[in-house]
Amino acid sequence: MHKGFLICASVLGALAVTLGAFGAHKLKELVPPETVSTFQTGVTYQFYHTFALLAVAILAAHLPVASAGMLEWAGRCFIIGIILFSGSLYFLTAIKATETVGLSKIGIVTPFGGLFFIAGWICLLLAILKK
Repeated sequence: MHKGFLICASVLGALAVTLGAFGAHKLKELVPPETVSTFQTGVTYQFYHTFALLAVAILAAHLPVASAGMLEWAGRCFIIGIILFSGSLYFLTAIKATETVGLSKIGIVTPFGGLFFIAGWICLLLAILKK
């Protein structure tokens, strides 16, 4: 389990750096400032939860086996949260940049990503408290 989370965190971290650089240097030429801010929020939350995923992977190697189930759920929730929360913000930015009409309702997905982030943190807490 922890090796898979380490690999996933490495990929998500590299992607966050790449997207962050794009957002800082090129995106402002394509979209208004408030859209750049939305994109940056996606990058920021992706970074936070990539680090959380790294913590889950490291803890998996050090906590008792009884905590493994909750740790696995924490990692899964962080990954799903990144996909739904950050991914939807990236998608909304792409819609704005390409002036695509009719897909703006994708923003409804963002709060579900946030709920997965919260669930991940709760699962992490439960794994740590489990004896």
